[in-house]
Amino acid sequence: MPEVKLVGIGKRYGSVVAVNSVDLTVHDKEYVTILGPSGCGKTTLIRMIAGIIEPSQGKVLIDGRDMTGVPIEDRDIGYVFQNIALFPHLTVENNVSYGPRAKDRPPEEQASVSRRFLDMVKLLDKMQMFPGELCGGEQQKASLARALASGSKLLLLDEPLSALDSRVRVDLRYELRRLAKELGLTTIHVTHDQEEAQSVSDRIVLMRAGAVVETGSPEELYTRPKNIFTANFIGETNLLEGWVEEIRDGMSIIELRNGGKVQVNQTDQPLGDAVVISVRPEFVFPTDEGMKARVTHVTYMGTYWRVTATTEDEEDVGFDVATFDSNLLTIGKELYLAVNPKAAVLYPRPENGVEEAIKLE
Repeated sequence: MPEVKLVGIGKRYGSVVAVNSVDLTVHDKEYVTILGPSGCGKTTLIRMIAGIIEPSQGKVLIDGRDMTGVPIEDRDIGYVFQNIALFPHLTVENNVSYGPRAKDRPPEEQASVSRRFLDMVKLLDKMQMFPGELCGGEQQKASLARALASGSKLLLLDEPLSALDSRVRVDLRYELRRLAKELGLTTIHVTHDQEEAQSVSDRIVLMRAGAVVETGSPEELYTRPKNIFTANFIGETNLLEGWVEEIRDGMSIIELRNGGKVQVNQTDQPLGDAVVISVRPEFVFPTDEGMKARVTHVTYMGTYWRVTATTEDEEDVGFDVATFDSNLLTIGKELYLAVNPKAAVLYPRPENGVEEAIKLE
């Protein structure tokens, strides 16, 4: 079964560094998502794995075999592109059986393989249609079936859902994970959609400006991100600046710029140092003391209300309210906010400032 190992892999276009010396191992049967903003190098990275782009440096190893100079057709991979790539003049069945046919498999094997994977993606009843007769989601399912029919145990997905409607994207991303796990595939999935990455991945690789920022499980990167860029990019968070005023009883007491104080269950930042607190909106709550603020915006999110309150130094803090409360949902309402000390994460203040640390490029 395939393990993919990248050793110092990089790609330059003249003076532009698209990917900068990435080391990464994707284990057998693991579902790994490469996540990051547009232009961060994630598509370049997966195309180097596939053999579509030759790296400027480093190696791609698949099952321990050096893929340098090996063309895409000899790498034994299934590849699903962002732009749906089906032969418009072939039926869905013939599109899916293209791989076995190119490998000179017997006609009966071509038919059985095609039917098997069309059944898995729930398109068996549309096998005689042409791609132009299918909706976008069905076309991408046919593309997936064709990739699976190649017989490879390594599946590469390059923004496979970005061209689809939101409801179709949600349904199909669960299908992707189900099929990958059912077939025991090693899967590398590129996306810029952090919700998509969180819902399908065993592990997320977060990239920025051609380099890997952080790797971890979806839960690790959401609840305890090691990097302030990760905290800001994955999910939503409040970033509050202050300094360590006191350390006691396993807690840091942080004096905020706006004069409020926040307790954090973390003591690895020295006394007096400038710090940044990351806390998700679901872990901010109204209280009798803390950060003084005024409600400036309320948004109904379906199952909860997202409230934005502005502190005395014009810093916006978002928090969530699960049930309707006119006292909290009234614009202009003055209140105090506190954070759950167990859910807040403390970082040293970046030398170049918070805005520089979290910008996408």
